[in-house]
Amino acid sequence: MTSERSIRGHCLCEGIQFEVSDLEGPLELCHCSRCRRGSGAAFVAGIWLKSENLRWLRGRELIKSYAAPILKAPPPYRRHFCGTCGSPVPNPDPDFHMIEVPAGLLEEDPGLRPAHHLLFGPKAPWWEIRDGLP
Repeated sequence: MTSERSIRGHCLCEGIQFEVSDLEGPLELCHCSRCRRGSGAAFVAGIWLKSENLRWLRGRELIKSYAAPILKAPPPYRRHFCGTCGSPVPNPDPDFHMIEVPAGLLEEDPGLRPAHHLLFGPKAPWWEIRDGLP
């Protein structure tokens, strides 16, 4: 499903605000250990979109990044967050063709539902996947 409308999103302190459009997805749930540690949750819910479909409204200068070293093999892990409140935020680098938007930052229903689970082998042992998604 594609969302034709624009949806606003922001971090916890609202210092970083943005707008997304043409949300095609997918909305993925990643259970890898790095996503779990970076979010403090059982998984990260992220929506992929073309970078030209994200418009920064304010606070882009507040974004900080952390690039974890490659453990055994690529890809590297990079996370972007608000330097004030620590909320995860989209990648601010315009050179990336596709970016992931943390679904929890959006103010409205994006019209997408989780498509699948990623890297559920190392999932949190206290979390059971019961939704039947691949």
